[in-house]
Amino acid sequence: MAKLADEVEVLKERVTQLEAKIAEIKPRDRGPKSTRQMTEEDARNVIWGDLKDLSHKAAAKELGLSYGQIYSARGEFTFKKLWSEFWDAKAKAKKA
Repeated sequence: MAKLADEVEVLKERVTQLEAKIAEIKPRDRGPKSTRQMTEEDARNVIWGDLKDLSHKAAAKELGLSYGQIYSARGEFTFKKLWSEFWDAKAKAKKA
């Protein structure tokens, strides 16, 4: 019984240590929250336009959008019509 009590104490101490570590963890700062929906014009600007060289976070802040919206547009997860037009035009240019 004493052995079990010792093991329980060790586990309690370990739980306390882990809880302290968890309390120190801070969420990643992905930038601003979105204030609106992303438009096709916004997508063009962040993919190929004047905001293309900015980081996802900086472009999001500039446009009042979220990091995820910029990431999704640049990663071809959203605005598939724009990306399709881009790839089609690129293929046609290659053939010419």
